[in-house]
Amino acid sequence: MRYDVIVIGGGHAGTEAAAAAARFGAQTLLVTQKADKLGEMSCNPAIGGIGKGHLVREIDALDGLMGKAADAACIHFKMLNRTKGPAVRGPRAQADRKLYRAAVQALLAAQPNLTILEDEAVGLIREAGGHIKGVRLARNGEAACGAAVLTTGTFLNGVLHFGSEMISGGRIDDAPSTGLAADLHALGLPLGRLKTGTPPRLDKRSIDWEGLPEDKGEDPPEPFSSLTSAVTNPQISCRVTATTAKTHDIILENINKSAVYGGNIAGRGPRYCPSIEDKVVRFKDKPGHQIFLEPEGLDDETIYPNGISTSLPPDVQEWLVRSIPGLARAKIIRPGYAVEYDYVDPRALDHGLQVKALPGLYLAGQINGTTGYEEAGAQGLVAGLNAARAAGGMAPVQLGREQAYIGVLIDDLVTQGVTEPYRMFTSRAEYRLQLRADNAELRLTPLGLQWGCVGTARAHTFAALQAEIEAFAGKPEGESRAARILRADLHYAGYLVRQEAEIKARARDEAVLIPEDFDFAQVGGLSAELREKLERTRPRTLAAAGRIEAMTPAALGAIFGSLKKRRRAA
Repeated sequence: MRYDVIVIGGGHAGTEAAAAAARFGAQTLLVTQKADKLGEMSCNPAIGGIGKGHLVREIDALDGLMGKAADAACIHFKMLNRTKGPAVRGPRAQADRKLYRAAVQALLAAQPNLTILEDEAVGLIREAGGHIKGVRLARNGEAACGAAVLTTGTFLNGVLHFGSEMISGGRIDDAPSTGLAADLHALGLPLGRLKTGTPPRLDKRSIDWEGLPEDKGEDPPEPFSSLTSAVTNPQISCRVTATTAKTHDIILENINKSAVYGGNIAGRGPRYCPSIEDKVVRFKDKPGHQIFLEPEGLDDETIYPNGISTSLPPDVQEWLVRSIPGLARAKIIRPGYAVEYDYVDPRALDHGLQVKALPGLYLAGQINGTTGYEEAGAQGLVAGLNAARAAGGMAPVQLGREQAYIGVLIDDLVTQGVTEPYRMFTSRAEYRLQLRADNAELRLTPLGLQWGCVGTARAHTFAALQAEIEAFAGKPEGESRAARILRADLHYAGYLVRQEAEIKARARDEAVLIPEDFDFAQVGGLSAELREKLERTRPRTLAAAGRIEAMTPAALGAIFGSLKKRRRAA
């Protein structure tokens, strides 16, 4: 069997990659171990947030799946930072897990050019020149392709940690991907280990809800997708509690039993989503840490205690949970655990998410060192689209830092690499005043139309939005979407003029190309550390070199001087 594009993995990155490739018109195969797990929310039952909500709106503007699925599953919505400026507001929807998974699967089932196969990818097939030409499957032999996208999530050599107990797995009840991991090692890709974690799940019926503060959502909820007229699910409230001094004592007394602090895990975890052990150790003077008790569905008795991810043994988790107000009688349905997995240093990729040393191979999601559904989905869309374009003999596309949070995400990864799982924040974007969640469609849908990844329905919706904005120009009154966008533009008008000047200055640096054979060792004034980083990353432009960690104005000037000297000598 032969396909234009083969996507390996059916999580948030894989489903976006497969859908994007198929929307482009490429015959696409999505390989997943369990088709009924496509679109599974492996950890937190929520989509969006600060920075992350921007990514979801951008995915939607390029006709991706995540925003539509979140709207179909939304049971609790909030616009985070609503009291602040529109540039840093972050839409967040708590989702019904079953509804979200069903929505993703329905969208994939309706997508032309897409075939779904239950199997395990165990290796890659290369041509003599190194180009990827196919995938080896555990049960269905070999499948040929023009390009392949790996979206392995936490499955690549995945190990689950419950205290000192270690179990092979990508997530609970799912086997890891070991054959593919061995193949990537053999190919010489720069691999490392990272870890993430999840909290115990609680039985809703065992919680003392009375007396716990209520966390209400906004009503009516605001859709993520411009194709959603309204969210129709019933909306629920969450409750809030917090750890206590007793909780902290239990954790500290048993800290050596934690997989992380006991020495069983080498991979580094996400700084901005730490385990409860990390919180207690790092913030010893803090009397308590907030916990949101989030229902996992409208007809689900499972509660997700957001804020107590842990790798402590199950018996310690019982004591920990029952020391928390409202949870004295709580029953743990499933203990929390940490998962450690292989990732590829993203500096091995170009800005189209193709592996530089293996043409035709694209990576997206946690395999690139990121954390979160939104970061994964954004990468998946770009990788899938570029894989489809490559299979069709077309040039790749990419987004700049001044165009989208997706551009910031990818540029940060391929230029700087990661030392811990990467999470998106609005503070990472230099041009966040113009990269707002409310104007994602205006920024990106025209590009999506040019690139061939936007369908007819969205094209019509976008044309209607443009007409509405033209009608409202000069009089942005009322509460319509076009009016809110125009008011935000007026609010930031002075700052946007200055940002535009900065963007033009950066564009000049982006125009200064660094030849592929440029020898950074011959540039005077560079430290050994900086030379090593430049050689490993091989930035394509002076602007990209300026974004490398530890780069200084003096060092950048030295590189620019060497480039000018080289051009004069040519």
